[in-house]
Amino acid sequence: MLQYSKKLHAVAIALSIIALGVAGYAYKCVATYNDDSFFNSKVEKGIEAYIKKQQDEQNKPPAAAEEPVEVSVDNDALKGDANAPVTIVEFSEYQCPYCKRYVDQTLSQINEKYIKTGKVKYVFRDFPLGFHQNAKPAAMAAECVHEKGGDEAYWKYHDVLFANQSAIDPDSLKKYAKEMGYDIAACLDNEKFADEVEADLAEGQKYGVQGTPAFFVNGRLVSGAVPFEVFETAIEEELAK
Repeated sequence: MLQYSKKLHAVAIALSIIALGVAGYAYKCVATYNDDSFFNSKVEKGIEAYIKKQQDEQNKPPAAAEEPVEVSVDNDALKGDANAPVTIVEFSEYQCPYCKRYVDQTLSQINEKYIKTGKVKYVFRDFPLGFHQNAKPAAMAAECVHEKGGDEAYWKYHDVLFANQSAIDPDSLKKYAKEMGYDIAACLDNEKFADEVEADLAEGQKYGVQGTPAFFVNGRLVSGAVPFEVFETAIEEELAK
């Protein structure tokens, strides 16, 4: 009975931890509580199935929202022709691994096919998640660079931050800006753009953004680090209108 109770306890712990998204640690807890190989293999298979289901959901290309919403570009950094027929507004942050995956795998394709050809103008708005301690400082640092160097400097700094995502502490943020020729120490230390970043976050929430990255293609929501083909479909639909 005691052994069975321990197994139930282990399962409860595993399920609780899975709910928090830390499946690998959950299995370690199960193994600690009971070394019964049959029992552990069953739990492991259950966890693996859960992880696969979550990954499949994450990677499934969602359709863009049917009803567009009016999304402000505010005074945020713009890439491309300001008069382009399609506007993509991204709500994102610099510490999010999915945001980096999008930048690494998809943004360059959008840039080549649609931004450089004058079909899309692209706007980056801040949506720092509370559990990423460097996300808000990075957003503020980027705004500091934007103030000093304009849109072109902003996007260059944007690329530097994503290329160095594992090192975006405040000292590193200042160093990267300094290497570009901009001293943002006072701007960042004084949190000059804290209100600007918070305003972006609040507006994103108002539009229905729940996580990063999130995109509005002429007001139609596309959520997650989805493949280029999803954006291609949404953009082409807007160009055809």
